[in-house]
Parts: sequence; structure tokens; C-alpha cells
Amino acid sequence: MNTSLYPVETQTPYVVNEQEKAAIKAALNIEEITELALTLGNIHSSSGEEAEAAGFVQNWLQAEGFKTRTAGAVPHRQNVIGEYGGKGSGANLLFTAHLDTESPSADDDINRHKYSPATLANPEWKQCWLEDGQFHGFPISNDRGPMSCFLMAAKALKTAGIELAGKLYLTACPGEIGPEPMEEWRGVDFMGKDIGAHYLFHHGGVVADYTIAAEGCDWGVTWQGNGYALFRIQLIGEGVFTPIYDAPENPLEHPNPIYQLGPVIDALHRWGRAYEKENTYQTAGGTSMPKVQIDSIKAGSPLTFGAGTDVCSLYLEVGLTAHQTATQAYHQIKQVLMDLNLSGYDIEPVVVRHGFEADQNAVAPLVKSLCHATQSVRGQPVQLAHPGYSSMWRDHNVFNMQRIPAITTGMPRWRPRPQDLVDSALIYALTALSICGRL
Repeated sequence: MNTSLYPVETQTPYVVNEQEKAAIKAALNIEEITELALTLGNIHSSSGEEAEAAGFVQNWLQAEGFKTRTAGAVPHRQNVIGEYGGKGSGANLLFTAHLDTESPSADDDINRHKYSPATLANPEWKQCWLEDGQFHGFPISNDRGPMSCFLMAAKALKTAGIELAGKLYLTACPGEIGPEPMEEWRGVDFMGKDIGAHYLFHHGGVVADYTIAAEGCDWGVTWQGNGYALFRIQLIGEGVFTPIYDAPENPLEHPNPIYQLGPVIDALHRWGRAYEKENTYQTAGGTSMPKVQIDSIKAGSPLTFGAGTDVCSLYLEVGLTAHQTATQAYHQIKQVLMDLNLSGYDIEPVVVRHGFEADQNAVAPLVKSLCHATQSVRGQPVQLAHPGYSSMWRDHNVFNMQRIPAITTGMPRWRPRPQDLVDSALIYALTALSICGRL
């Protein structure tokens, strides 16, 4: 096991023996977990449309004899909570995974301006299948494959007759993918993270000592994650009636602010590259890199053409490590624009979510439990997750924000095999027993 991931004096709450491991392993069935992942993965569940998948998870939990309830901001976007154990004095462990999967919008007008026809035609957006021994389909990769793993882990513990002293929470949440309420797209149906694990923490009746966000990590682990800010940068100029305007030789002298995009994009690109390097954050829990990208540009209206536009809006996504706040990026972006001598501009952070990390000592028992379980199942030590996994938002951020030590870890993200799901379920089950203890 990788003892460098936690202090050497770290103790796990409970030591799992070989007989318990064998009983749990015997309770896991590769055909059953494959069927669960494919069935759950093939339920349409894009952000805002999670109701059917949530209902499936709740029905599955009830059929397997787990106590369940729901908690949600609106009826059609519920967090599902299952419970097992908790009659003793052990620690409580919460598993979470998200029900929604990235996919094109149901609005064809949105898709037309974001995706190519070939991208839209990709069947993996909404379909999952097994081919050449590998799972295909984004819903299994993100995130209903890992969700199936911890559901089966809980069933295996129950089937093996292992009652947990502490409580095990099994949660399936809407809205982790996003989007965010933005411009004309307002309201709860466009909410992402506020109604998922964040809502669950405050209104779901859960009291966790530790949390695992079950997501594909290629067997790695991290206990830190990035947040992000989306800055709307408005370039302000003047729209002029096309037939009466004589265009200047220098495009930067044009009053239409769209003509200023070239130098603005160049300057922001240079700043973004430097920002990423200067703010890379490395700790015992991983390496986080705050990436920067222009996500969208909106200007004028093709419906009312003929006079240019007064306003051109550029939407800049800026990553934020657990060590940063949005104000740092704001002031730096403002200075970049000031140096360009633009005719007018405005900067507004229309979305702000900071990154978070667990205290290494506080999270150490969970990490050690995971390390023991992984070494036992895979015969290999756990490594820190690839920086990509510690440079994004995952719902372990929600719990680390609230000072609940949380990690994200799980099976291969791309093209997992059925045996990967079995191994992941066994690792989750052994980790849960180590943390919660046996009654």
C-alpha cells in the first residue's frame, strides 16, 4: 500500500479480516453489476431530467431492503438517500454519485451553435452497451457506473450478513454536471450544483464523518478539487447603421466592439497560460491546475442586423484551486483589459464556486482504509489521481467545504470492463467496513 498518502501513525477504525473479505467477494456477481450499470446507464438523465433515474435508484434500494427517502428542491429533481447499518458506535460514511450525465441540450437552437453534426450523432451521449468486453456510453463513465459500484457494495455487505456499526449512506444526486443559471436561461431547471449534493448536505438528513465521491479516477485518489469562476467580459462600443458608415483601415478603430475581439482574445490567452502555471497547487492530496478557456461569445442579433452592436460579451472560464479566490482572477483580468485601452468594458463574475481540500490528518483514516482495500483487491498500491481529476469540480468539494473529510476515487474513467466494476464494488465495500466497523 502507498503509505506516503497518509501519516504513518494513522489508524483505521476497523481492521477487515480475510474471512470478511471472502464473504463480501462471494456476494458480488459480475452479471448482476453489469446488468445494473447498463440498465441505469440507459435511462435518459441529462441535467434537469433526472427524475426517472432517481426513481429507479430508489426502487432498487427499496427492493434490496434498504431504508430510503428523498430530498429535493423541486419534485422532479430529487436526491435519493439510502441507508444501511448505524446501530452501533462506528463512524458514518457517505457515498455520493451524480445522476446527470453531460449531453447536448434538448433545445436545437442551443445545439446548433455548440456542436457539430458529427458530435450530435454520437450514440454514447445517451446509450450504454457492452462491446469487446468494455462498456461504452458516457452515462456509465460519468457517473452511473461508479454509482452502481457502491450500490452493489452495500448489497454485498448485506448479503454477506455483515451489519455495520456506523451508518452507510448511499446517495444519488441531480445536477452535478451543471449547467448554471445564465442570461435568459434562468430558474431551477438550469441549476446544477446547488440542488444536488449541496442541497443534500443541508436538507437530506445525513450526518457523515467521511465522504467518498464515487467517480472514475483510474483507481487513483485525491482529496482536493478545483472550483471555477465564469467571467462575463462585456466589450462596449457603438452600433452604427451599415449603409452610412465608412469602415476605418484599422479594425481596432471600428466602433463595433466585435472588432476588438482579436487583441482581447490574444491578451486573455497569454494571461491564461501564465495564470495556469503560476497557480498550480501541489499538496499531499494531489496536483491541481487552474485551467482557463473562453467558453462562449455573444454579440448583437442576427435577427435585427444592419447596425452592428453596442455590446460584445465574452465568457471566460477560470479554474480556482483550493488555495484561491475569484478576486485574484478578477483583478488580473481587469488589468489585462486596462492595458488594451479599449473603448469600454465591464467584468462580472456570473458564476463563482471556490475549490476545497480536506485536511490531510482528518482524511487520513479514510485514505488508509481505501489503500488497504485497493491493495487487497488489486494487488497494487493506490496512487494520487491524475491532476485532471484534482483540477475539476467533483462533489467531494461540497463535503470538504463543510469540513467533512472527503475523497474522490473509483474505477477507470474510459472504457471500463465488467471486472473493473466488480473490483471497484469490492474496494468500496471493504473501505466502508473499515470505516464504519462491524456491529
